[in-house]
Amino acid sequence: MCSHYEAPSPGQLALAFGVEPFEQARLDLWPGYFGPFIRGTAAVEDLDDPRHTLEVLTGSYGLIPGWSKDTKIARRTYNCRSETAAVKPSFRNAWKKGQHCIIPAAAIFEPDWRSGKAIATRITRSDSEPMGIAGLWERWLSPSGEEVFSYAMLTVNADDHSFMRNYHRAGDEKRMVVILPKGLYQDWLNAPASSSMDFMHRYPADRMKAM
Repeated sequence: MCSHYEAPSPGQLALAFGVEPFEQARLDLWPGYFGPFIRGTAAVEDLDDPRHTLEVLTGSYGLIPGWSKDTKIARRTYNCRSETAAVKPSFRNAWKKGQHCIIPAAAIFEPDWRSGKAIATRITRSDSEPMGIAGLWERWLSPSGEEVFSYAMLTVNADDHSFMRNYHRAGDEKRMVVILPKGLYQDWLNAPASSSMDFMHRYPADRMKAM
């Protein structure tokens, strides 16, 4: 599970995802902080230009369901188990509606417990390109009527993943975020809810590295 990650710089974000440059004040992100996420646009005129089919929004890292009374829940809803997303109260609305998004990340941080102590480890793609993490987004209205967007990273089991099984405490289930191949970005954003599980795969171990 990932509670800490690094967003790409504006230039990296624009180049890697084919969107307009997006200024992000904070690159070091934890649950409850606000970061960028990418979603598809509902209506466009020029489908041949990817910049017109994607938009970058700022949201809370940690999904805030519509029924929540405040934003504090984001500290517990930053990761979503794909196996139970359809039934968990915090995520089922976004999952049912196919509110897919991509969370751009230059790196994620996970604890390496192999020495007996938790050592925060920076993990990237082996080619150093930004990761596109599959996520769900939500829209919440505060009691005062303020619109707040939020997002969560989708995860899958990684008990026998040769790279990610080295992280998290011994005895705990190993989990990893769903890192999408670049060629599937548009497919994921356009996919109907009924196809969501088709994208829930583990990123190849040989395409990841620890720093």
